[in-house]
Amino acid sequence: MANNRPLSPHLQIWKWGPHMLVSILHRISGDGMALVGLFVLVWWLGALASGPDYYETFAGLMTSVPGYVVLVGLSWAFFTHLMSGLRHFVLDIGAGYELNANKFWSIASPLIAILLTAGFWALILNK
Repeated sequence: MANNRPLSPHLQIWKWGPHMLVSILHRISGDGMALVGLFVLVWWLGALASGPDYYETFAGLMTSVPGYVVLVGLSWAFFTHLMSGLRHFVLDIGAGYELNANKFWSIASPLIAILLTAGFWALILNK
């Protein structure tokens, strides 16, 4: 009986497309912000409440190279999630389902997120 069951469509039927990458990045960026971002936020609030010495330790670690990697990664996750969310909002209102428009915005969303991240950090580091 189990051998006669139909298989659901999988990778042998669906072709890989940029919309799949955007969907995966949306999930990864949301999880990254939830897990890593929450940890950094709680650590920052705890250091802030614990006094100047603890806050100085936090600030020193966050302004080191590994700290900047974490912060740039969080900002990239934010902008990636934002752009993907805006793309999905447009799809939810019924627009953008044409193949060329969908493919264009699937490619443009992560690229715009990278540009926004670079611009954000250029603004921060130039102040």
